[in-house]
Amino acid sequence: MTRALSSVDRLYAAVKDMAIAFAFKPGERINEVELARRLGASRTPLREGLNRLVAEGFLTFERGRGFFCREFKAREIFELYQLRTVIEVAAVRLACEQAGEAEVEALADFLDRTGPESGGRSSEELVALDEHFHEGIMALTRNAEMAKVLANVNARIKFFRWIDMDTKRRQTQNEHRAILDALRARDADLAAGLVQDHIGRRLDQITAAIKEGYSRIYMTR
Repeated sequence: MTRALSSVDRLYAAVKDMAIAFAFKPGERINEVELARRLGASRTPLREGLNRLVAEGFLTFERGRGFFCREFKAREIFELYQLRTVIEVAAVRLACEQAGEAEVEALADFLDRTGPESGGRSSEELVALDEHFHEGIMALTRNAEMAKVLANVNARIKFFRWIDMDTKRRQTQNEHRAILDALRARDADLAAGLVQDHIGRRLDQITAAIKEGYSRIYMTR
């Protein structure tokens, strides 16, 4: 049982990474036989992993046709950003109430070490640093369920955040500093407003990111 479970987890993680990066094109049908061959797996644990990814919103399933890569849907991405905003606003309010001084200073040290410039890092690395900061604030809430929801949302919008991050590192870091200053001051209203402004995305911005995403997938591969 342990071996079977670890096999499913391994396949789930591998295919999730592929889905996040749109290694499958939007709307593309997934060839389970070919995918199992590529991953050196049998179809039963692979299918279990695929079903988990359907439940988490990374893939879709059509009875009689199989599994498909999710489509780019501007409204869906917009709603995910809205959900992220709501969760993180609530998180920073809780953090203002609950965070210890040492925990807040640990986040400040992280910002100091990673710096305001890109430092030659890839978009993927920059987004990972950004997520670390936001997940650090979430950790201060001691709320595991909120953290799980945020992790799912972040993974589902990660591809579009890679596009965003190409030109926004310094702006992002400056906004992180302002959020942290409000957290230090235990000013929940200010911190919440800064987080809301920091994360919020308009539908037209998301539509533009989706167009750029299509360009990257179909023109550069």
